[in-house]
Amino acid sequence: MPDPHPSRPFKGDKHAPHADKRSLFERLVEFVSPGVDSRDELIETLADAEHRELIAPESRMMLEGVIRMADLSAGDAMVPTPRMDVLSIDSPYEELLWAVIDTGHSRFPVYEGSRENIIGTLMAKDLLKLQRAPELNLRTLLRPAVFVPESKGLNELLRDFRANRNHLAIVVDEFGNTAGLITIEDVLEEIVGEIEDEFDDKNGESGIYTLADGSHRVAGDTDIAAVNEAFVVDLPVDDFDTIGGLVAQELGRVPRRGESVTIANLVFSVMLTRGGAVRWFKVTRSQEVALGSDGA
Repeated sequence: MPDPHPSRPFKGDKHAPHADKRSLFERLVEFVSPGVDSRDELIETLADAEHRELIAPESRMMLEGVIRMADLSAGDAMVPTPRMDVLSIDSPYEELLWAVIDTGHSRFPVYEGSRENIIGTLMAKDLLKLQRAPELNLRTLLRPAVFVPESKGLNELLRDFRANRNHLAIVVDEFGNTAGLITIEDVLEEIVGEIEDEFDDKNGESGIYTLADGSHRVAGDTDIAAVNEAFVVDLPVDDFDTIGGLVAQELGRVPRRGESVTIANLVFSVMLTRGGAVRWFKVTRSQEVALGSDGA
């Protein structure tokens, strides 16, 4: 009489003839909906799985990000050259320190001559060495710049970032010219969405901060009423709740990093964008810009 319960290989037995060598993701996809024939169908399946509460919304978002990232390159996620925050090798210490405080970045491409001629990367923390030992040459503090082509896939780039313990790369076009920069955070945000850090975090407080030069840093999701109160202006509050929405309407689209829009004698310069929305504006009075005090 045949055995009604034939023996099965132990799950952990790697020598079993029929051991399942599929990845967890592949098994999850088959469990949710076997027979998916395209990425679009897979994304729809994940959305349906979320709707049926088989997976959490955060899990679906990350899985979707992984799928979509396979089609993206460094050129798709980079910050273009005109909007890069860079430092000149010839800048005095005070000017370098000012740029670090103003932007809040931890790493900066350093150029010599023209902005496109990147000669290395400066860690913000290394500026402390210049403060303690002014006789040091800035060049001695530079770390080698990493260059990647625009066509480099984000999957491969992420592997390189992890393997080389590097967090920033300069993107070059097919002619070897600087096209922009990309960070490991830019790549990860394609998977997990916006990553909040100390530069982003408002801790439940007002999204309006005074900077060292007297200008202000304003979060894109700050209520227009709060902006009116802080700057003693009368921006319209009927059509939009946030300052980001009002600025986007004024421009006719979501502004890009480095762009500026003037509304009611206030100049809103985009400092940081995430996920198709402005995270932070630098706000100055328009007469300050006319006098040239807003900087280049």
